Amino acid sequence: MEKLRELKDLLERKRPSPWGKLPDLDLYMDQVLAYIPRQLVHFGKDLLTSSMVNNYSKKGLLPRPNGKRYGRTHLGYLTAIVCLKNVLSVQDAGTLLEAGRTLQAEEQALYGYFCQALDRALNNTASRIDENTSREELPRLALDLALESYASQLACQRILELMAPQEENPRRSRKKKPVSDSAILPG
Repeated sequence: MEKLRELKDLLERKRPSPWGKLPDLDLYMDQVLAYIPRQLVHFGKDLLTSSMVNNYSKKGLLPRPNGKRYGRTHLGYLTAIVCLKNVLSVQDAGTLLEAGRTLQAEEQALYGYFCQALDRALNNTASRIDENTSREELPRLALDLALESYASQLACQRILELMAPQEENPRRSRKKKPVSDSAILPG
């Protein structure tokens, strides 16, 4: 099937620009909005608006612009945010980015890891697509991919919960004398 071959080819070859090939001149908002869709595989939907960029900056997911201009660091973060927001809440995407900042001192290294992980994920998905799949077999392929996505998202959500700081529940912080089973159960 020609359309499956095109999809597989797109998943195998379309990658974000590496750090060294991101624009070395700061971009204005309209240039950023035109650039980011070229970074990722997508199918015609609005990936990014100026309101989104401003909100990501206000929420701390994205560094503040240099005046009204955005550099490599901004483009790297925006590429990751736009990708992650398709499967995570913006808050969870921010949690992952913050964890990455903690682990990697430099934005270049963090972006490099993101690109490598995205490359592995796209290649794994492409390998699941057989371009000779018949139209009748497409529902099974789509279901398999959806369930793999579901399982990955479940694991991701649980790992994000495990990453959360351990905060004490105020109701549990008061020490109470344990109640024995004999106090609850009759006789």
